[in-house]
Amino acid sequence: MSSENGELLAEMRALRDRVAGVTDLAVAAVDGLLVAADTEEGIDSESLAALAAAALGLARRAGQSTGKGLLHRTVAQFSHGYVVVQPIGRMGLMTVLGDSGMDIARLHTESQAAADRMDRLLTAPRS
Repeated sequence: MSSENGELLAEMRALRDRVAGVTDLAVAAVDGLLVAADTEEGIDSESLAALAAAALGLARRAGQSTGKGLLHRTVAQFSHGYVVVQPIGRMGLMTVLGDSGMDIARLHTESQAAADRMDRLLTAPRS
């Protein structure tokens, strides 16, 4: 594992530790290519990344078409939990899965700073 992926995983785990109910996280490029994942065994992280990229694209397009401005995140609430997709800079995205008790308000508070840190990791010059 590269040090970049190790730092991304550490950032993902820190977010999970700060927000009650977060169960899984994945970071991907906006084209759906998986970069790093901290998911349980039964989740196909590569498929999750691809689906998240599609959801992000649809949400961005909906915002543009309706004049609602810059996308902050898209939230899907289900009977057993949440799927949240949030942009990381211009070229990445973060997917957060949570159980039905996930603290969505806390996630909104914590996730932007985490996404900013992840963006710096993803865009830092490689040595």
